[in-house]
Amino acid sequence: MRFFRRYSLLLVCVFLASTCHHIRAPLPEAPQKIQRKQVILFIGDGMGFEHVKAAGMYRNKTPGSLSFESFPYHGSVTTANIYGKVTDSAAASTAMATGTKVSNGVISVLLPGDGKPLKTIAEYFQESGQFSGLVTTTFVAHATPAAFAAHVPDRNNFSDIVSDYLDRSRPNVVFGGARHITKEMASRAGYRIVTDRESMLAQDTENVTLLWGLFGHGNMPYEYAGLGSLPHLSEMTSTVLSILDNGPSGFFLMVEGGRIDHASHANDIERAIYETIEFSNAVRVAMDWAEGRDDTLIIVTADHETGGLAVLENRGNGSIPDVRWETRGHTEKNVPVYALGDGAEQFEGEIDNTDIFYIIMGIAQTAQ
Repeated sequence: MRFFRRYSLLLVCVFLASTCHHIRAPLPEAPQKIQRKQVILFIGDGMGFEHVKAAGMYRNKTPGSLSFESFPYHGSVTTANIYGKVTDSAAASTAMATGTKVSNGVISVLLPGDGKPLKTIAEYFQESGQFSGLVTTTFVAHATPAAFAAHVPDRNNFSDIVSDYLDRSRPNVVFGGARHITKEMASRAGYRIVTDRESMLAQDTENVTLLWGLFGHGNMPYEYAGLGSLPHLSEMTSTVLSILDNGPSGFFLMVEGGRIDHASHANDIERAIYETIEFSNAVRVAMDWAEGRDDTLIIVTADHETGGLAVLENRGNGSIPDVRWETRGHTEKNVPVYALGDGAEQFEGEIDNTDIFYIIMGIAQTAQ
């Protein structure tokens, strides 16, 4: 009997080690003040290593042609949720935003647990006087941006997510699709509103400090289909950077290429490639903006892999490669991470998605 008790205890320990790895103690409520830093986190929703490979083949015959592939530091990221299972965007983005593993569907609250709000990177920056921004090609209350500025137990509580944006976290700039929020709601909260590319580019970015882009009536269109009067992700990124860099002491910006995931759920390689290339264009905008600076960190990663994509044959520049999809859902595959700038060397090798939060916060609290 004693043997079986010991064996059972061993199994429990092995289970906890396998499912709760990389869980760290939360930061104190009042951490060391964030120094003047600029942190730009790009998240290609659903973008795995093979998505990057396929887009590189289409764009320039061989892999390695996307902007972020030139970054000096590369690694891979494990993405499991609190139970060690395949994650969704809510749990994965919460892990990156707060450093804490949660259940699928949870947006930056402690579940399993007491359900208390988990403070996000964006909120830490704002409390230290920095600006913050959220950019996405999905609708703005979608799980990935929500994890950085809202606290709800269910990712489908869209009205509560929007209320958190407008009344609680108040990012300086929010750009994305307009579902679940109206111009009147954002305007009452003090935001200036833009609804298309023309009105966005017409803004006096040196003086506006609260700007909300309501682009379309849901998710933004696929690049493959054309955006009409709406801005590209790269153009949104450029505008947001022009606003946030006026902040008194730095900023945090999250930019999501959200429709890579949607195309991958549909096993649509053409649309996935077009979205990944425009995501790369947005990263190039940030690279050009940060050139010559020594106080900026740019990170490019994904929340999870979607589709189990495998590239089978390179058909050359301008031709869609031959690929195979394993599923229409998410997978447990590691995703890539690329880093450039202040502290980028910490993203080499294999890390967990919670490490992204702790690395950013460690860099942001270190004086130059």
